[in-house]
Amino acid sequence: MNYIFLSASIPVKDRNPKYFTTVDVLAIREAIRALVTVVLPKTILVWGGHPAITPIIRTVSENINLNCKNHLILYQSNWFEGKFPQDNEAFQKVVYTKKKETIEESLKEMRKHMIEDYAYKAGIFIGGMEGVQEEFNAFSNKHPKAKLLPVASTGAAAKIIYDSQKENFPKALECELTYMDMFKSLLKDILG
Repeated sequence: MNYIFLSASIPVKDRNPKYFTTVDVLAIREAIRALVTVVLPKTILVWGGHPAITPIIRTVSENINLNCKNHLILYQSNWFEGKFPQDNEAFQKVVYTKKKETIEESLKEMRKHMIEDYAYKAGIFIGGMEGVQEEFNAFSNKHPKAKLLPVASTGAAAKIIYDSQKENFPKALECELTYMDMFKSLLKDILG
């Protein structure tokens, strides 16, 4: 079974304007819905818990009506213990990582395990802020042969990553909005 890594979030306006000025929230939601629909149950999808992303993945996985709960692996830092979204309960495999002294150290610990625990075939980067950029850098260093897909049409960090290395990525990531078709095409060698 192949593993696919998802790094995604929805930027918050008052955190950093460079992410918020290009963000397309609807595109982020549609890209995640399409990705989950396309990759389940043919691969295992791994992502870090985010209160705006996890509910989308839960809803889509329930709506496609496949027995694929064992194809989803959610990582969550124990820094947020007591604040975990109820959506976490919908997943069979939730990996809780150690709480460190600070939120930054705790997220770094979660990302380390999330990125290093599996041999990934692809990393998908959608929307996001600093965390998506950090995960892209760590992922691309750890998995240099994996397919890297920053979905620039969702804006925010994914667009920044794409724009910084346009020559390394398929043009479809910049302008394609029919995400289902795009992911089927870009991941066909992984999906079989």
